[in-house]
Amino acid sequence: MKVTVIGGGSSYTPELINGFLERIDSFPLTELWLVDIARERLDIVGGFARRTVEAKGAPFQVHLTTDQRQGIAGASYVTTQLRVGGMKARREDEYLGRRHGLIGQETTGVGGMAKALRTIPVILDIARDMQELAPGALLVNFTNPAGLVTEALARYARAIPSVGVCNVPITTRMHIIEEIENRTGASIDPAQTQLDTLGLNHLSWHRGFTVAGEDVWDQVIAGTLADLRASEEPEWPPELIESLQMIPNYYLQYYYFTEKKVAQQKKWDETGSRAEEVMEVERDLLAQYADPALTEPPDDLMKRGGAYYSTVATQLLNAHYNDLNEVHVVNVRHGGAVPGWPEDWVLEMPCRVGHSGIDPLPTEPLPPACFGLLAHVKSYEILTVEAAVHGDRDAAYQALLAHPLGPSADRIQTVLDDLLETNRAYLPQFFEQDS
Repeated sequence: MKVTVIGGGSSYTPELINGFLERIDSFPLTELWLVDIARERLDIVGGFARRTVEAKGAPFQVHLTTDQRQGIAGASYVTTQLRVGGMKARREDEYLGRRHGLIGQETTGVGGMAKALRTIPVILDIARDMQELAPGALLVNFTNPAGLVTEALARYARAIPSVGVCNVPITTRMHIIEEIENRTGASIDPAQTQLDTLGLNHLSWHRGFTVAGEDVWDQVIAGTLADLRASEEPEWPPELIESLQMIPNYYLQYYYFTEKKVAQQKKWDETGSRAEEVMEVERDLLAQYADPALTEPPDDLMKRGGAYYSTVATQLLNAHYNDLNEVHVVNVRHGGAVPGWPEDWVLEMPCRVGHSGIDPLPTEPLPPACFGLLAHVKSYEILTVEAAVHGDRDAAYQALLAHPLGPSADRIQTVLDDLLETNRAYLPQFFEQDS
């Protein structure tokens, strides 16, 4: 079996390697192809990956290539974890928001839109290669903004089975398990738990939790409220949690506390943005990966973020391959699983994963207090997909108009011009008419 990783030079790749090694008995991988356009980085990360696999008895081969089509040909699974423009482009996304007095973040707001415009054409190109060279293969997208990219795949690459994946749901699930264990002294098997989440990627609400089929959500909410009330600086106002009886995805802080988040960006003059912090972490990681004696991921990998990434990725592929019918929280077109919502919307929600596909579980819609924001952002996502695919400046303008974190109407054109010009090298579809 061949698995291909597009963006194989990512600093996350060594964690993914360990995930495959841990599951080799049930997921019989024979060839892992790491594909990246950055040859030097691919050689460093890929060399470390090869040493790691060899140290475990070489149960599969690791191939390195800069040729996307060669990497995809004959694959059973293709995962995407790429970053168009690299970390420098992420830094530009963050500072784009900051200089206009808006949220500066890589997946949310104007920065997330810039990243989506750069990324969607690249992902759709991968899907076209898969249709030709690996028909029937499953595309598993980790590339942010994951939900928006998956929305583009659902609209413009329907022939390719695809799913969007994020580590927030599993991180939340593991945090809830830890909290329950600390309060009760019980030992909980994560495989016996299920998290009920609904929304969009980075715009979701957690609203249920079961352990061995028993509903314990009331306990989770009670414990969360007790912690918030005991904290001098609570993550959420206790009354918000008490009213909703749900726990928001932490990215909702950008929507619920926008002024506070924008004000915090002023500290970047001293601390640097998250992209600048990650640049330093990656420099250190790559230096360690280049050490010919290193065969295990270093502790510094945890500074990079993405906890449980290897678990999410390899568990999903394992469940699909072995027809386990496990429930995973992923991003897919819901197809009517949420009554009353447009069936073509891609949502982040629990789905049953087996060899026949990834099937959304029927569920109740969110209350109006949450749905209004979700519908607002989904309109932005759909417009952004159209802008990215067609180089449509009017759709891009309307996407900024629709976004709750976008600029005021009298500043949309200024922000859009800045966004496009800053990313000109990666957005030929918007500038072809100028040449």
